Amino acid sequence: MQPGEIKAAERECKALTPWAEAAEALVEQLYADSQAGRWDLSKERFIQSLEGSVRHRFSGRTHAGNEIEAYLRSLRVEDLALACACADGCEAAWEQFFRTYRGCLYAAAGAITGLGADDPRARELADSLYADLYGAGSRTERRSLFSYFHGRSKLETWLRAVLAQRHVDRVRAARRLESLNDGENEDQATPLVCSHADPPADPDRQRYLTLLRKALDGALSKLDARDRARLSFYYAEGWTLAQIGWHLGEHEATASRNLERIRRELRGKVEELLRAGAGAVTGTDGQPGLSDAQIELCFEYAVEDWPFDLREALQKSQPSKANPGEQRS
Repeated sequence: MQPGEIKAAERECKALTPWAEAAEALVEQLYADSQAGRWDLSKERFIQSLEGSVRHRFSGRTHAGNEIEAYLRSLRVEDLALACACADGCEAAWEQFFRTYRGCLYAAAGAITGLGADDPRARELADSLYADLYGAGSRTERRSLFSYFHGRSKLETWLRAVLAQRHVDRVRAARRLESLNDGENEDQATPLVCSHADPPADPDRQRYLTLLRKALDGALSKLDARDRARLSFYYAEGWTLAQIGWHLGEHEATASRNLERIRRELRGKVEELLRAGAGAVTGTDGQPGLSDAQIELCFEYAVEDWPFDLREALQKSQPSKANPGEQRS
C-alpha cells in the first residue's frame, strides 16, 4: 500500500470507527499487545485493520458495543499486525513472516498434496502463495491476500486453509481438462456425436504454438542475465527461494517478488509480440498480429501440449553460478 493510500485509509478509518473512541483504552491495549510498532505500523492503520475485522464479523446484523469489545479481545492481534504490515509491504515484517512461517507452509503443502514437505511439487504449491500474499497477482492494482486475514484464527491456521483451497482449485482445474465423457452417468446419456469420432482439430493449432514458441524465445532473450538466472535457478535447477536469495544476496521475500515480476513481464512481452504479428516475433515481414481471443487460445494449447522446453531455453545462456552449499539442503 502506497503512502497516499495509507493516509486515505486512515482518514476513512477515523470516520468509520466510533467504537474506537468509545473503547479508546481497549484499542490502546490491543495496539500495545500487537507489537505493531516493530513494523512502524501506525495506530490509525492498526485501527483500520480492526475495523475491517469488525465489519467482516458483524456484517448484516446489529450489534451492541459490548459485543464488539468482546470480539476485539478475542482477536490474535499480533498476527493481525504482522499480516497488516506485510500487506503494506514492510520488508522487516516480510522477513519475520518468512522466518516464522516458511517451514509451516512447506509442511502444510506436503501434507495437503500427500507428497511430503521436501517434494518440489509441494514446495512449488507453497511458494506460489507468496505472490498473492504480497499482492502481485493483479494487473491493475496491488491487493495483498493478507487483506482477507481478520485475526479470528491463528495466522498459521489461516495460511493452511488458504493453501488447501489453492490445492483444491488446482485439482478442479485439472479435472476440467478431462473428457466430458468421463462422467458418472455417461452410459445413460445420449451421445451427441459418434463415440469413435474425434473433435475436429484446429487447423491453426500448430501455427499458434509455433508463434508462441518464438514469442517466448524473443521475450526470454530480452531478459538481463540476473533475471534469466532467477528463472533458471527456480525452474531448471529446482532451487528454493531461500537458495536463490542466498546466491543473489537478497532476502527470499525479495526473491519471490522478483520471480513474480519476471513472470508478469514475460507474459506481457509474449502477448505484445503475438499481438504485433509474425514480423515482430520472427524479425521479418509476416502475417498480422493475433487477436486477444487467439492469444488466449495460444496459451490454452500450450497447457494441453507444450512443445517449448523452458529448461533448455534458459540454459542456452545461463550465467555461471556457485553452488549454494548447505543452503540447498
